[in-house]
Amino acid sequence: MDLAFIPSPSTGVVHLGPIPLRGYAFCIIIGVFIGVWLGNKRWIQRGGRSGTVADIAVWAVPFGLVGGRLYHVITTYEPYFGKGGHPLNAFKVWEGGLGIWGAVALGAVGAWIGCRRRGIPLPAYMDALAPGLALGQAIGRWGNWFNQELYGRATDLPWALKISDDPSIGRVGGTYHPTFLYESLWCIGVALLVIWADKRFKLGHGRAFALYVASYCAGRAWIEYMRVDEAHHILGLRLNVWTALIGLLLSVVYIVVSTKKIPGREEVVEPGALAADDAGAKTDGAKARTAGATAGAKTSGGERDKEAAGTKAAPEAAGSGKESVANGAAKLTKDAGPGGRSGKKS
Repeated sequence: MDLAFIPSPSTGVVHLGPIPLRGYAFCIIIGVFIGVWLGNKRWIQRGGRSGTVADIAVWAVPFGLVGGRLYHVITTYEPYFGKGGHPLNAFKVWEGGLGIWGAVALGAVGAWIGCRRRGIPLPAYMDALAPGLALGQAIGRWGNWFNQELYGRATDLPWALKISDDPSIGRVGGTYHPTFLYESLWCIGVALLVIWADKRFKLGHGRAFALYVASYCAGRAWIEYMRVDEAHHILGLRLNVWTALIGLLLSVVYIVVSTKKIPGREEVVEPGALAADDAGAKTDGAKARTAGATAGAKTSGGERDKEAAGTKAAPEAAGSGKESVANGAAKLTKDAGPGGRSGKKS
């Protein structure tokens, strides 16, 4: 008897009238928005303009969705092009089936096009976006929970995932390892690792993105090994395990080689942003000078008014003084006259 487990949703879609609202699609959309939001914050910190990440994402996201779907259809072609398959189902992305490897690869092509149009170095852009990609994956993986897919081997652990029985697609009910949850938590750890390492070592020239790829692949290898859904095998290992190991190796090699050839970090990631900042600084300086000149003119004018008032008051004061002297002299003359005559008489 199972005492504890993680329940699965009874349905992955809710209808709002004729409009289906699918949990898988919502998780992907929210993941994209979170990834772009965090990437924009990091891009501004690197000296870029706000909004540039979103502008380039307009190219990267559609390419990534197409790439993710192509990878899934190519590596799992039987339900679409095999015996009894339905080719049109290859376009039903909302039913699940996006390969992260194809999404990152073709998404990088879209990002390259957007960066080229803006005159921005692709490695710097990918470095800024790397933690956001990992965080977006962490959210997007919950879409597998809504679709009851990509779970691991059977288990009775307290955090086991409860899967409902569905004979129409060959799904056997029971409790299984929630590999979607393992990968979601791992991706959160990857995002935190890249943010810390980027601050600590000032990663540049694509090395933050390479660290994201390497650390994600390291976790995906063991998580993929736990899964029980059908997959192609090469030398006894699932195809995605091999893909993860190759991605891990190539990323580590890139980090080592690029660190020796192009150490440090890009000083300028978006030339236009510096020009805009300089123009803004000049404008602010001009405004400050204008304000200072205006204040100075007012002060000088006030001082001139005071001087004029003082000059006007001086003659008046001088005139008043002259009048006082004249009045005093007249009084003395008047007093001296009679007094002299009186003296001679005595």
